[in-house]
Amino acid sequence: MLDGRVALVTGAARGIGLEISRLLIANHCRVALVDVESNSLEESALALGKGAVPFVADISDAPAVEELVRQVTDLFGRIDILVNNAAINPTTQWDAIGLSEWDRVFAVNVRGPYLLMRAVVPVMRRSRWGRIISIGSIAGKQGGPNSGMHYCASKAAVMDLSRFLARRVGGDGITVNAIAPGVVDTVMTSGWPVEVKNEWIARNPIPRLAKPLDIAGAVLFLASEWAEYVTGETLDVNGGALMD
Repeated sequence: MLDGRVALVTGAARGIGLEISRLLIANHCRVALVDVESNSLEESALALGKGAVPFVADISDAPAVEELVRQVTDLFGRIDILVNNAAINPTTQWDAIGLSEWDRVFAVNVRGPYLLMRAVVPVMRRSRWGRIISIGSIAGKQGGPNSGMHYCASKAAVMDLSRFLARRVGGDGITVNAIAPGVVDTVMTSGWPVEVKNEWIARNPIPRLAKPLDIAGAVLFLASEWAEYVTGETLDVNGGALMD
């Protein structure tokens, strides 16, 4: 499906990013795995095998992003798919959030995707083909009761970044979309109280938490030729928790 394509996936060391990378590789895509956690990133790259190359980078740092994109382009000759997955979600009460924590959440969750979009679009324009997919959240649409205020606001921003950019690059053969997962069974949600998870499951039309593969499947669709006429959209993957 993606023979010869090159993807750059952030937050790829574990969880959703790792599953996205695994599915892209299974569909004959070469993947640059990007994360700040060097040890787990190396382990994940080894586990994924051929087609996976690890890159340690802090996506909130502009020079680091420029260097990352240069290295990936030098190695593979192109970048066809960007998946903005990396994010942090402190659960500090809204009225206790310090400015440094607020700024760090926006640096990783919003500045990072913006810097990567800015860096990869010229590369994609050269081949007149590209897919930019950012992982938003149901929390960015309705204000997640178990997520920090800064996380909710940052995810809303990421989804709007996608809509903005989609209007500017469609003529270059580049689509820009987002995915809004519900609650996903990952390390990020592992610390949630069991009763909170059970409450979510009980009220969902599909009564379970999302699996990372659910999100990866949506990424695969948006990265494929089947989605070449889909842009500026946010695809809900939440088991019916929010139907909009």
